[in-house]
Amino acid sequence: MRVSNAWVNLREHQDYPPDVQQLLGEAVGAVVLLAATLKFNGTLTLQLQGKGLVNLLVAQCTHDFKARHDPLVRKEGGGEAGFRSLTGEGQIIVTVEATDRASSYQGVVPITGNSLAESLEAYFMQSEQLPTRVLLAATPGLVSGMLVQRLPGEGGKQAPVDPAALEAAWMKADHAMAALTRAELLEDDIEQRLVKMFGADAVRVFAGHDVTFECRCSRERVANVLRSLGAEEVRSVIAEQGTCTVTCEFCQKPYKFDAIDVEQLFKDGTTRGSSSIN
Repeated sequence: MRVSNAWVNLREHQDYPPDVQQLLGEAVGAVVLLAATLKFNGTLTLQLQGKGLVNLLVAQCTHDFKARHDPLVRKEGGGEAGFRSLTGEGQIIVTVEATDRASSYQGVVPITGNSLAESLEAYFMQSEQLPTRVLLAATPGLVSGMLVQRLPGEGGKQAPVDPAALEAAWMKADHAMAALTRAELLEDDIEQRLVKMFGADAVRVFAGHDVTFECRCSRERVANVLRSLGAEEVRSVIAEQGTCTVTCEFCQKPYKFDAIDVEQLFKDGTTRGSSSIN
């Protein structure tokens, strides 16, 4: 998984400290990797709740790779901080919602290890009993990640495979992941990296999917919120501040309405220049 444009677009209206930005990037990378495992239409949400400098982080991705996130709630503090200083004690919550089945699943595990990747490995082992290796890396312009997982069963519908051979194959993949560095993950083309790691085996690379950033906010939705407040209250804000600005709590995009915009809202129930962010 490599995400660049969507990662930059996601942070267009936000400015996080470098350590927080890196953690957020890894969380975005994680939900994209996890969403790729969905076998149905739905949404996967990763929620990190901790007692450190960052006490809430939520990242979400749909089955068609539309990623979004909630803002981080940050306590007093700053400067560079490691993973455990940022998160403290807490838990990782993974929620999977199937839109076409009206069903959901939620797994909760403690924050463990010294990285989000290690916590996710513990999640798979505890909640799904699947040995998994995860590596995540983020820079201001790029998020990259790799997930290698041992699937249940021994050989599937094919001829039975020697358990010792299966174990040897998993150990080989495990060692290859252990040797992979974050710098290599960011620098290399992902297909070339797969060949380097598993070139002696039959490697099949499937067609990729574009990842986009999407927020559900829009000028029209904000306008409806202002209408619900009533003309008197909104006009009082215009009188006091000159403009009425509403900031989306999700992506932090500001929506500004001047006196003419407000009068138009309560004149005929329409907004000027309505446009959605997708």
